[in-house]
Amino acid sequence: MWAEPRPACPPARVGRDWALSSGLVAISLVEMLLRDDRAWAPLLIGVSVVVAACLLWRRTQPLAAVAVAFGAVLAFDIARIVAVDTTGLLGIAGLLVLPYALLRWGAGREAALGLGIILIWLPVTFAAVPTSPAEIVGGYGLFLFSAALGAAVRYRTRSHDREIEQVRLRQRNELARELHDTVGHRVSAIAVQAQAGRALSAVNPERALATLSTIEEEASRTLKEMRALVGVLRDGTDADLAPRRGVADIERLARPGGEVLGIRVQVSGDVDAVDPAVSTALYLIAAEAVTNATRHASGATQVTVDVAASRGQVCLRVHDDGAARTAGSAPAGFGLRGMAERASLLGGTLQAGPDPDGGWSVDASLPHTVRAS
Repeated sequence: MWAEPRPACPPARVGRDWALSSGLVAISLVEMLLRDDRAWAPLLIGVSVVVAACLLWRRTQPLAAVAVAFGAVLAFDIARIVAVDTTGLLGIAGLLVLPYALLRWGAGREAALGLGIILIWLPVTFAAVPTSPAEIVGGYGLFLFSAALGAAVRYRTRSHDREIEQVRLRQRNELARELHDTVGHRVSAIAVQAQAGRALSAVNPERALATLSTIEEEASRTLKEMRALVGVLRDGTDADLAPRRGVADIERLARPGGEVLGIRVQVSGDVDAVDPAVSTALYLIAAEAVTNATRHASGATQVTVDVAASRGQVCLRVHDDGAARTAGSAPAGFGLRGMAERASLLGGTLQAGPDPDGGWSVDASLPHTVRAS
């Protein structure tokens, strides 16, 4: 825990943060006006304002926020023990948010130091006012629960991000295999043609032989480098040179309606000119979208799959006629993320969501060919 770094990119202050801080200050002011004893009003209001202000920096500077806020309340409680006969305002209840923020956004060292400050303050505040054992246990429980909740959210978010990254890596590995199949066969053909040209050259044998030898050598070197690169992208897995499915295989997803969900497929345009890697991606996206529809489309009777190849672009649309769903009711898991990542890697886009005419639609647009980055 001590070496734990801060989570990346903590959210900046937003409107609800200002609303929370302003609300706490307003509550303190109203409470002060309703009190009969206002002798220590400036001190009480000052402590409440400090606590409320620290909440604005709880994500970007969690340790500083804890140190300043709890330090101010600690000094106030010591003053209560020594000379001040009063109680704090309700606005300092914002302190409960800080242990959560400390464990959620702080580094390991910051979390340890911040918890130490809180554990120093708790016995002092209980000493300032006569407190029953049950109230002491409850006080410790509230602040420790806030810290534990922050830690739980932190590690759950990290686990979620790790799963998303695994989805991205898996899509890159699959794409690497597809590019291996496509580019590998093409470069192998170059090498074969160069060998044939060298054997059949007759007009200028020496020059043709030198040129074709260069072509053969360069093609072989490119093939070797490409295989090495793809091997690294696959994390050491063996190449699978089996033929990959493409746009033409999307038609195999079709099946008539009846007792089961019907699937209609329509392919138009010059799909034969589509790059094999793009063709494979379109098939995988269509298959994933159809699987999601058959599993999660409530009340659906038919799924339509439309593939249209136009000038430079190939568009895929998968639509089901199920009951209306909201974006938040999308099926759980990482299927949509995987589809979006695959489309993005090939220079395309993918959108999924409720259709205005009912049901759910997945729309993907990919270029005909993979552009070099």
